[in-house]
Amino acid sequence: MPNWPFTRGVHDLGNGLYGYVQPDGGWGWSNAGLVVSQGQTLMVDTLMGLDLTRDMLDAFKKVPGGDRIDRLFNTHANPDHFLGNGAVEGAEIIATTACRQDMNEYDPKSLASLRTNYMNMGDAGAFLFETMGNFDYGGMDTFTFPTTLFDGQMTVTVGDKAVELIDLGPAHTSSDTIAWVPSDRTVFTGDLIFNEGHPIMWSGPIENWIAACAHIIALDPEIVVPGHGPITDVSAVANLKHYFEYVRAEARKRFDAGMGWNEAARDITMTEYRGWKDPERIVANVFSLYRQWGTTFTPEESRDLFGAMGRYHWESQRHAEVCGHDH
Repeated sequence: MPNWPFTRGVHDLGNGLYGYVQPDGGWGWSNAGLVVSQGQTLMVDTLMGLDLTRDMLDAFKKVPGGDRIDRLFNTHANPDHFLGNGAVEGAEIIATTACRQDMNEYDPKSLASLRTNYMNMGDAGAFLFETMGNFDYGGMDTFTFPTTLFDGQMTVTVGDKAVELIDLGPAHTSSDTIAWVPSDRTVFTGDLIFNEGHPIMWSGPIENWIAACAHIIALDPEIVVPGHGPITDVSAVANLKHYFEYVRAEARKRFDAGMGWNEAARDITMTEYRGWKDPERIVANVFSLYRQWGTTFTPEESRDLFGAMGRYHWESQRHAEVCGHDH
């Protein structure tokens, strides 16, 4: 079986490597990792808030050498991978320059006010609240940012292990960096890999994401710790690569035929991916492709992208209730 058991908490990958997994892997429920060697540690990503990250740190304290985090690496600047940085006290925090710049775009106060303000934000607010309104954003008056920045690639040493940090973006975001441990054939991918969940392309271009999948496949890892979903092997990377190739081809047909992006997102047959979580993300992916191919969107359309995904989600729910099939 390529997928490991999809259970919450620490998974021992062997030889001082650990994954931390959060079902159901959907919006905000991200994974993280830990590398331990000869008394030194490197943690890969934090979680969606201080409380969840502290729970993870408590769980890591139960593994040999996991009682102190020396270094923390943020793979990219989505909040479910860096909001918990402040819980990792005293650690050197590493990220790319572009990742650090992207973090500036998030306002901690807007996250904290989501529960009381979402009803003033239309469909976008309603879907944001539905997907991410149950997280605890307490203590988020300020963020804790990376202190050590790099561009392109950086190798860090953890005890006797070399960990290669390789930026393969822009793709999911403007900078998406993996942590590759060649001695253990293990890669922590951040959100370059969603396992059994629809990815979401905030940035693109899609060719970079396809190339990133090909790069990870070429590393020939034995263990893949995705940003979301169960720990797996390289087959999940191949599945995601195929997803992007399929969506690109289908969206291009509709773009060339003059079909609008919203209609195209609903027109593409996604039967092959019916079991994947968060199918509404096809809307954001087609939006990004149309933007890549030259479509100009108004600021209102861009701000309403969460609303557009919400409408797709609610329409799918209503259709499933009528037809009785799983969508």
